[in-house]
Amino acid sequence: MPYSTKQHQAVLRCLEARGETACTAAELAEDLRREGCPVGLATIYRQLEKLEAAGAVHKVNTEEGALYQYCGRQSQGHRDCFLLKCERCGRIRHVDCTHLQNLYDHLEREHHFRIDPRGTLFSGVCDVCAGEEDHHGAQ
Repeated sequence: MPYSTKQHQAVLRCLEARGETACTAAELAEDLRREGCPVGLATIYRQLEKLEAAGAVHKVNTEEGALYQYCGRQSQGHRDCFLLKCERCGRIRHVDCTHLQNLYDHLEREHHFRIDPRGTLFSGVCDVCAGEEDHHGAQ
């Protein structure tokens, strides 16, 4: 079992508490400060890097900078997981789905391109935003 520091546990706890809400390292630092457990940004970045390598955290690079989200899977592969980002509300949702394995295999075999599932982000519109659009369009 890897060595776990107080800061490591605090960062992980904050990410778990956010659930499907992705956040920046600065937002994590603010959460920790509010909890009475101030942790420097350099330490937070180190912990996020370790958590990402362990498969517990997704890192999503956006135009605004890196966002981090708790994944919960302590594995290296992540072959069955990917992220969905709503173009309207910005929410990022982690999804585990074995159906993508066929696509990954096809792309690797037929197109000689290996997908990194940890970096795969699909953009679209979530059900909540689509429902709001349908509701407003019906009026």
